[in-house]
Amino acid sequence: MNRVFVLGSTQKPLMPCRPARARELLKKGKAAVYRTEPCWANRARRPNCGGKWLAPSVKSRVDNVSVWFGRLDRLSPVACAEIETVRFDTQKLQNPEIDGVEYQRGTLHGFEVKEYLLEKWHRECAYCGKEGVPLQIEHIQPKALGGSDRVSNLAIACRPCNEKKAAQPVERFLAGKPDLLKKIKARAKAPLRDAAAVNSARHALGNAIKAFGLETGFWSGGRTKMNRTAQGYAKEHWLDAACVGETGAAVHIPPGFRPLQIKATGRGSRQVVRTDKYGFPRNGAGRCKRVQGFQTGDLVRLIQPAGKYAGTHTGRLAGI
Repeated sequence: MNRVFVLGSTQKPLMPCRPARARELLKKGKAAVYRTEPCWANRARRPNCGGKWLAPSVKSRVDNVSVWFGRLDRLSPVACAEIETVRFDTQKLQNPEIDGVEYQRGTLHGFEVKEYLLEKWHRECAYCGKEGVPLQIEHIQPKALGGSDRVSNLAIACRPCNEKKAAQPVERFLAGKPDLLKKIKARAKAPLRDAAAVNSARHALGNAIKAFGLETGFWSGGRTKMNRTAQGYAKEHWLDAACVGETGAAVHIPPGFRPLQIKATGRGSRQVVRTDKYGFPRNGAGRCKRVQGFQTGDLVRLIQPAGKYAGTHTGRLAGI
Protein backbone atom coordinates (compact mmCIF):
# COMPACT_ATOMS: atom_id res chain seq x y z
CA MET A 1 0.00 0.00 0.00
CA ASN A 2 1.31 3.46 -0.91
CA ARG A 3 2.48 5.70 1.90
CA VAL A 4 3.67 9.29 2.07
CA PHE A 5 6.74 10.15 4.13
CA VAL A 6 5.99 12.72 6.84
CA LEU A 7 8.30 15.12 8.69
CA GLY A 8 7.38 17.07 11.81
CA SER A 9 7.83 20.82 12.24
CA THR A 10 11.40 20.15 13.43
CA GLN A 11 12.01 17.88 10.43
CA LYS A 12 11.86 14.80 12.62
CA PRO A 13 10.60 11.74 10.71
CA LEU A 14 7.05 10.66 11.67
CA MET A 15 5.05 7.62 10.68
CA PRO A 16 4.18 7.65 6.96
CA CYS A 17 0.52 8.24 6.18
CA ARG A 18 -1.84 7.37 3.36
CA PRO A 19 -1.96 9.67 0.32
CA ALA A 20 -5.59 10.56 1.15
CA ARG A 21 -4.57 11.69 4.64
CA ALA A 22 -1.73 13.75 3.18
CA ARG A 23 -4.10 15.47 0.74
CA GLU A 24 -6.48 16.24 3.58
CA LEU A 25 -3.74 17.84 5.68
CA LEU A 26 -2.58 19.90 2.67
CA LYS A 27 -6.12 21.06 1.97
CA LYS A 28 -6.63 22.20 5.60
CA GLY A 29 -3.30 24.05 5.57
CA LYS A 30 -1.89 21.83 8.32
CA ALA A 31 0.91 20.49 6.10
CA ALA A 32 3.12 21.56 3.22
CA VAL A 33 5.13 19.69 0.56
CA TYR A 34 8.71 19.40 1.75
CA ARG A 35 10.08 17.32 -1.15
CA THR A 36 8.37 15.58 -4.04
CA GLU A 37 10.70 12.58 -3.96
CA PRO A 38 13.23 11.00 -1.55
CA CYS A 39 16.88 11.95 -1.92
CA TRP A 40 19.10 8.91 -2.49
CA ALA A 41 22.53 10.28 -1.58
CA ASN A 42 24.17 6.90 -2.14
CA ARG A 43 23.53 7.27 -5.87
CA ALA A 44 25.30 10.59 -6.21
CA ARG A 45 28.44 10.65 -8.32
CA ARG A 46 31.19 11.81 -6.05
CA PRO A 47 34.55 12.99 -7.43
CA ASN A 48 37.01 10.11 -7.53
CA CYS A 49 39.84 11.41 -9.70
CA GLY A 50 41.31 14.90 -9.30
CA GLY A 51 38.01 16.54 -8.40
CA LYS A 52 36.11 14.86 -11.25
CA TRP A 53 34.10 11.66 -11.53
CA LEU A 54 35.28 8.81 -13.75
CA ALA A 55 33.61 5.47 -14.35
CA PRO A 56 35.34 2.74 -12.29
CA SER A 57 36.60 0.97 -15.43
CA VAL A 58 38.13 4.19 -16.77
CA LYS A 59 39.60 5.16 -13.40
CA SER A 60 41.20 1.72 -13.18
CA ARG A 61 43.04 2.37 -16.46
CA VAL A 62 44.26 5.74 -15.25
CA ASP A 63 45.45 4.23 -11.97
CA ASN A 64 47.23 1.35 -13.71
CA VAL A 65 49.14 3.65 -16.05
CA SER A 66 50.01 6.03 -13.22
CA VAL A 67 51.28 3.24 -10.96
CA TRP A 68 53.50 1.68 -13.63
CA PHE A 69 54.79 5.04 -14.78
CA GLY A 70 55.80 5.75 -11.19
CA ARG A 71 57.64 2.43 -10.96
CA LEU A 72 59.53 3.08 -14.20
CA ASP A 73 60.32 6.61 -13.09
CA ARG A 74 61.93 5.28 -9.89
CA LEU A 75 64.00 2.67 -11.74
CA SER A 76 65.14 4.60 -14.83
CA PRO A 77 66.06 8.20 -15.71
CA VAL A 78 62.83 9.25 -17.44
CA ALA A 79 63.25 12.72 -18.97
CA CYS A 80 59.76 13.34 -20.38
CA ALA A 81 56.42 11.69 -21.06
CA GLU A 82 54.54 11.49 -24.36
CA ILE A 83 50.85 10.58 -24.15
CA GLU A 84 48.54 9.59 -26.99
CA THR A 85 45.25 11.07 -25.87
CA VAL A 86 43.05 10.83 -28.96
CA ARG A 87 42.72 8.58 -32.00
CA PHE A 88 42.44 11.58 -34.30
CA ASP A 89 43.14 15.29 -33.93
CA THR A 90 39.53 16.29 -34.61
CA GLN A 91 40.23 19.98 -34.04
CA LYS A 92 42.77 20.02 -36.85
CA LEU A 93 40.50 17.93 -39.06
CA GLN A 94 37.80 20.57 -38.72
CA ASN A 95 40.20 23.50 -39.02
CA PRO A 96 43.45 22.31 -40.63
CA GLU A 97 45.00 25.80 -40.61
CA ILE A 98 45.38 25.89 -36.83
CA ASP A 99 49.14 25.42 -37.14
CA GLY A 100 49.50 27.08 -40.53
CA VAL A 101 49.56 25.92 -44.12
CA GLU A 102 52.47 23.56 -43.43
CA TYR A 103 50.19 21.37 -41.28
CA GLN A 104 47.35 21.53 -43.79
CA ARG A 105 49.47 20.35 -46.73
CA GLY A 106 52.02 18.36 -44.73
CA THR A 107 52.48 14.64 -44.18
CA LEU A 108 50.86 14.61 -40.74
CA HIS A 109 47.61 16.06 -42.05
CA GLY A 110 47.41 13.21 -44.56
CA PHE A 111 47.82 10.60 -41.84
CA GLU A 112 45.18 12.23 -39.62
CA VAL A 113 42.65 12.31 -42.46
CA LYS A 114 43.37 8.76 -43.68
CA GLU A 115 43.13 7.25 -40.20
CA TYR A 116 39.92 9.14 -39.49
CA LEU A 117 38.33 7.99 -42.75
CA LEU A 118 39.36 4.36 -42.20
CA GLU A 119 37.63 4.41 -38.84
CA LYS A 120 34.59 6.30 -40.10
CA TRP A 121 33.99 3.90 -43.02
CA HIS A 122 34.80 0.79 -40.95
CA ARG A 123 37.93 0.02 -43.00
CA GLU A 124 35.92 -1.19 -45.99
CA CYS A 125 35.19 0.19 -49.46
CA ALA A 126 32.28 2.60 -49.29
CA TYR A 127 30.93 1.39 -52.63
CA CYS A 128 31.45 -2.39 -52.74
CA GLY A 129 32.09 -3.19 -49.07
CA LYS A 130 35.37 -5.08 -49.63
CA GLU A 131 37.64 -5.48 -46.61
CA GLY A 132 41.31 -6.35 -46.33
CA VAL A 133 42.25 -4.63 -49.61
CA PRO A 134 44.25 -1.43 -50.18
CA LEU A 135 41.91 1.52 -49.78
CA GLN A 136 42.24 5.02 -51.23
CA ILE A 137 40.77 8.40 -50.31
CA GLU A 138 37.91 9.21 -52.67
CA HIS A 139 35.94 12.43 -53.23
CA ILE A 140 32.22 11.71 -52.99
CA GLN A 141 31.47 14.85 -54.98
CA PRO A 142 34.33 15.01 -57.54
CA LYS A 143 36.64 18.01 -57.36
CA ALA A 144 36.09 18.50 -61.09
CA LEU A 145 32.43 19.21 -60.26
CA GLY A 146 33.14 21.56 -57.39
CA GLY A 147 33.72 19.03 -54.60
CA SER A 148 35.88 20.15 -51.66
CA ASP A 149 38.63 18.49 -49.62
CA ARG A 150 36.59 18.63 -46.41
CA VAL A 151 36.35 15.31 -44.58
CA SER A 152 32.57 15.40 -45.00
CA ASN A 153 33.16 14.99 -48.77
CA LEU A 154 35.73 12.19 -48.47
CA ALA A 155 35.24 8.44 -48.38
CA ILE A 156 37.39 5.31 -48.55
CA ALA A 157 37.23 3.15 -51.70
CA CYS A 158 39.15 0.30 -53.27
CA ARG A 159 41.11 1.05 -56.41
CA PRO A 160 38.66 -0.58 -58.90
CA CYS A 161 35.68 1.36 -57.48
CA ASN A 162 37.67 4.58 -57.33
CA GLU A 163 38.72 4.23 -60.97
CA LYS A 164 35.24 3.15 -62.09
CA LYS A 165 33.57 6.14 -60.43
CA ALA A 166 36.23 8.55 -61.69
CA ALA A 167 34.74 12.06 -61.99
CA GLN A 168 31.10 10.95 -61.98
CA PRO A 169 28.66 12.47 -59.50
CA VAL A 170 27.90 9.92 -56.81
CA GLU A 171 24.20 10.11 -57.72
CA ARG A 172 24.98 8.91 -61.26
CA PHE A 173 27.47 6.27 -60.15
CA LEU A 174 24.94 4.75 -57.73
CA ALA A 175 21.83 5.44 -59.77
CA GLY A 176 20.76 1.79 -59.52
CA LYS A 177 21.54 1.51 -55.80
CA PRO A 178 19.37 4.07 -53.98
CA ASP A 179 19.78 2.40 -50.58
CA LEU A 180 23.58 2.47 -50.81
CA LEU A 181 23.50 6.08 -51.98
CA LYS A 182 21.37 7.05 -48.99
CA LYS A 183 23.70 5.17 -46.63
CA ILE A 184 26.84 6.83 -48.02
CA LYS A 185 25.34 10.32 -47.80
CA ALA A 186 24.23 9.72 -44.21
CA ARG A 187 27.62 8.39 -43.12
CA ALA A 188 29.46 11.20 -44.88
CA LYS A 189 27.55 13.76 -42.82
CA ALA A 190 28.13 11.95 -39.51
CA PRO A 191 29.75 14.31 -36.97
CA LEU A 192 33.41 13.88 -36.12
CA ARG A 193 32.75 13.03 -32.51
CA ASP A 194 30.84 9.88 -33.47
CA ALA A 195 33.90 8.26 -35.05
CA ALA A 196 36.83 10.04 -33.41
CA ALA A 197 36.76 7.88 -30.25
CA VAL A 198 38.17 10.39 -27.79
CA ASN A 199 39.46 8.76 -24.62
CA SER A 200 37.33 9.94 -21.71
CA ALA A 201 40.32 9.61 -19.39
CA ARG A 202 42.64 11.90 -21.40
CA HIS A 203 42.66 14.80 -18.92
CA ALA A 204 42.78 12.58 -15.84
CA LEU A 205 45.69 10.59 -17.25
CA GLY A 206 47.52 13.73 -18.30
CA ASN A 207 47.15 15.27 -14.85
CA ALA A 208 48.33 12.05 -13.20
CA ILE A 209 51.50 11.94 -15.31
CA LYS A 210 52.20 15.67 -14.99
CA ALA A 211 52.07 15.24 -11.21
CA PHE A 212 55.47 13.49 -11.46
CA GLY A 213 56.99 16.85 -12.45
CA LEU A 214 58.15 15.79 -15.92
CA GLU A 215 57.68 17.56 -19.21
CA THR A 216 54.56 16.00 -20.75
CA GLY A 217 53.36 16.12 -24.37
CA PHE A 218 49.97 15.14 -25.78
CA TRP A 219 49.57 13.67 -29.26
CA SER A 220 47.09 12.03 -31.60
CA GLY A 221 47.03 8.52 -33.07
CA GLY A 222 47.64 9.95 -36.53
CA ARG A 223 51.02 11.28 -35.39
CA THR A 224 51.84 7.89 -33.87
CA LYS A 225 51.08 6.00 -37.08
CA MET A 226 53.10 8.44 -39.15
CA ASN A 227 56.14 7.93 -36.90
CA ARG A 228 55.78 4.13 -36.88
CA THR A 229 55.20 3.82 -40.64
CA ALA A 230 58.07 6.14 -41.53
CA GLN A 231 60.46 3.91 -39.56
CA GLY A 232 59.11 0.67 -41.04
CA TYR A 233 57.83 -0.86 -37.82
CA ALA A 234 54.90 -3.31 -37.81
CA LYS A 235 51.50 -2.57 -36.30
CA GLU A 236 51.77 -3.57 -32.64
CA HIS A 237 50.46 -1.82 -29.54
CA TRP A 238 53.86 -1.74 -27.87
CA LEU A 239 55.46 -0.34 -31.04
CA ASP A 240 52.78 2.36 -31.14
CA ALA A 241 53.67 3.23 -27.55
CA ALA A 242 57.33 3.63 -28.53
CA CYS A 243 56.43 5.88 -31.48
CA VAL A 244 54.14 8.35 -29.69
CA GLY A 245 54.85 12.05 -30.11
CA GLU A 246 57.88 14.01 -31.20
CA THR A 247 60.38 11.69 -29.52
CA GLY A 248 58.80 8.72 -31.30
CA ALA A 249 59.89 9.98 -34.71
CA ALA A 250 63.36 8.41 -34.24
CA VAL A 251 63.46 5.32 -32.00
CA HIS A 252 65.77 2.32 -32.24
CA ILE A 253 64.17 -1.06 -31.57
CA PRO A 254 66.68 -3.94 -32.02
CA PRO A 255 65.56 -6.96 -34.09
CA GLY A 256 64.08 -9.69 -31.93
CA PHE A 257 63.30 -7.28 -29.11
CA ARG A 258 60.27 -8.33 -27.05
CA PRO A 259 58.33 -6.12 -24.63
CA LEU A 260 57.52 -6.91 -21.01
CA GLN A 261 53.93 -8.10 -20.80
CA ILE A 262 52.02 -6.68 -17.83
CA LYS A 263 48.57 -7.86 -16.85
CA ALA A 264 46.34 -6.24 -14.22
CA THR A 265 44.92 -8.76 -11.75
CA GLY A 266 42.46 -8.45 -8.91
CA ARG A 267 43.54 -7.95 -5.31
CA GLY A 268 40.82 -10.10 -3.84
CA SER A 269 37.31 -11.31 -4.58
CA ARG A 270 34.03 -9.53 -3.85
CA GLN A 271 32.02 -12.66 -4.52
CA VAL A 272 29.85 -13.38 -1.49
CA VAL A 273 29.32 -17.08 -2.24
CA ARG A 274 31.67 -19.43 -4.04
CA THR A 275 30.10 -21.61 -6.73
CA ASP A 276 30.97 -24.94 -8.29
CA LYS A 277 31.52 -25.50 -12.02
CA TYR A 278 27.75 -25.72 -12.53
CA GLY A 279 27.08 -22.35 -10.88
CA PHE A 280 25.57 -23.68 -7.66
CA PRO A 281 26.71 -22.24 -4.29
CA ARG A 282 29.20 -24.40 -2.42
CA ASN A 283 30.63 -22.27 0.41
CA GLY A 284 31.09 -18.71 1.62
CA ALA A 285 33.96 -16.41 0.77
CA GLY A 286 36.90 -16.21 3.10
CA ARG A 287 36.93 -13.43 5.67
CA CYS A 288 40.67 -12.78 5.40
CA LYS A 289 42.23 -10.90 2.51
CA ARG A 290 45.49 -12.81 2.95
CA VAL A 291 45.91 -16.48 3.75
CA GLN A 292 49.36 -17.46 5.05
CA GLY A 293 50.87 -14.50 3.25
CA PHE A 294 49.17 -15.13 -0.10
CA GLN A 295 46.38 -13.26 -1.86
CA THR A 296 44.54 -13.44 -5.18
CA GLY A 297 46.79 -12.79 -8.18
CA ASP A 298 50.09 -13.79 -6.56
CA LEU A 299 52.47 -15.77 -8.78
CA VAL A 300 53.14 -19.08 -7.01
CA ARG A 301 54.81 -22.44 -7.57
CA LEU A 302 53.21 -25.59 -6.20
CA ILE A 303 55.24 -28.76 -5.71
CA GLN A 304 52.91 -31.74 -5.29
CA PRO A 305 54.95 -34.83 -4.34
CA ALA A 306 52.27 -37.47 -5.00
CA GLY A 307 48.69 -38.04 -6.02
CA LYS A 308 46.63 -37.19 -9.06
CA TYR A 309 48.26 -33.77 -9.49
CA ALA A 310 51.83 -34.82 -8.70
CA GLY A 311 54.48 -32.53 -10.14
CA THR A 312 55.44 -28.85 -10.17
CA HIS A 313 52.80 -26.30 -11.11
CA THR A 314 53.31 -22.58 -11.67
CA GLY A 315 50.54 -20.03 -12.01
CA ARG A 316 48.58 -17.22 -10.41
CA LEU A 317 46.61 -17.79 -7.24
CA ALA A 318 42.86 -17.36 -7.55
CA GLY A 319 39.88 -17.65 -5.26
CA ILE A 320 41.14 -16.30 -1.93
